[in-house]
Amino acid sequence: MTYQVTHYINGKEVTSTGRTQEIFNPATGEVIGKVTMADKSIIEQAIQAAKAAFVTWSAMTPLKRARILFKFKMLLEDNIDELAKIINQEHGKTLVDARGSIQRGIDVVEYACGIPNLLKGSFTEEVATEIDSYSIRQPLGVCVGITPFNFPAMIPLWMFPIAIACGNTFIIKPSEKDPSCAIKIVEIAKKAGIPDGVVNVVQGDKEAVDALITHPDVKAVSFVGSTPIAEYVYKTATSHGKRVQAFGGAKNHCIVMPDADLDQAADAIIGAAYGSAGERCMAITVAVTVGDQVANELIEKIKPRVKELKIGPGNIADIEMGPLVTQAHWDRVKSYIDHGVDEGAELVVDGRDYKPKGHEKGFYMGASLFDKVKPDMKIYKEEIFGPVLCIVRAPDFNSALKLVNEHEFGNGTCIFTNDGNAARTFASKVQVGMIGINIPIPVPVAYHSFGGWKRSMFGDVHMHGPEGVQFYTKLKTVTQRWFKSKKGADFTMPTH
Repeated sequence: MTYQVTHYINGKEVTSTGRTQEIFNPATGEVIGKVTMADKSIIEQAIQAAKAAFVTWSAMTPLKRARILFKFKMLLEDNIDELAKIINQEHGKTLVDARGSIQRGIDVVEYACGIPNLLKGSFTEEVATEIDSYSIRQPLGVCVGITPFNFPAMIPLWMFPIAIACGNTFIIKPSEKDPSCAIKIVEIAKKAGIPDGVVNVVQGDKEAVDALITHPDVKAVSFVGSTPIAEYVYKTATSHGKRVQAFGGAKNHCIVMPDADLDQAADAIIGAAYGSAGERCMAITVAVTVGDQVANELIEKIKPRVKELKIGPGNIADIEMGPLVTQAHWDRVKSYIDHGVDEGAELVVDGRDYKPKGHEKGFYMGASLFDKVKPDMKIYKEEIFGPVLCIVRAPDFNSALKLVNEHEFGNGTCIFTNDGNAARTFASKVQVGMIGINIPIPVPVAYHSFGGWKRSMFGDVHMHGPEGVQFYTKLKTVTQRWFKSKKGADFTMPTH
């Protein structure tokens, strides 16, 4: 039996006619549902609902908003298993990985509960004689979040809780590949007491995106996806006067130094490269080994474990890697592996033909490992977004650092070393937004901010944490004086 996924506007599901897209269960390859694409009339309905709700929601005290968000946090925790099952069914992520990603989203909701303190401005008495000055942060209005398929719960939860805590209203446009999770989240939000119209969901593709990012009543846009689309969203939305943060692709390097504990490094790299089938913008996809001996020893440790990864349906206990999200994405990842072979990289482990017994129709791919990858190869330059790890050999630390800094992407990176000076130099000199020292996936916790550099991000303000509050508010500064007596006109430049 299949199901239909529609929109959620002003506190209720809204059906519409028009184009639909099939939803697959990646573990079986079967069609399990259809999602209806929003047209301009649905987009308009959602924006007007959010615009109307903004009037009363923005006027609510931050403390009252925080109390509702705290209840929302508790309800998310109560429903974490159900949300994980939805993610597993439509995305293919293992249940344990899905729960972990939801928890990282809940952490941001918890941070948003501190909004009364986070919105506190500053006050300076007597900036001049009998004149005071103070600053306040106020909400923008209707905000939009366009979220990717790989984290259907976490990324929306990184966006809208901060936005609505600040007093904005929000429209989520989830990926059409796994659209159900967003609906479930806003239903939970309603049960927590978030008023109708404050958080809405519209399904769709480019037509919906274009309508949202060009609409005059939308004030801010948050986007996570591929770099070409991120750049398109950024340029289009900013040209229409929107505030935009658009997060794109990645090619995350880890540098493995000769003094590193290779057993620990191998453990970390295996999980970071192949977890979630490599469908993470923070996945380690390139291991830069300093010296041939390090490369040889690391491959010796990794190779048998890559072959032994437990791959299958993510709802089975002990499975370490589930399927890719769609057949089209499987074909794309395979084409990159084919390119790597054609370009002369050494394919140490080939995962292209892997099919778990009894699940041959699912979108499964085994883990692949390349050695002797060169910087001019396509598999090095471009984001693969699949279970493929490339080993690049560098003669020394400076050469390894240069590789990282010269790549067009600058999302995340890490170094494995026991040398504090090497780690400190790396953290200081590397041109990347998120850095790990012996930590392979350095995603900042909720009370710090997330974001990359170079072509991994378009915009100036990062996601969640203090910068999330900054992004979803505008600064207003007031300079005030209360007259004790009448004073005549003053035609000179005011000074303090």
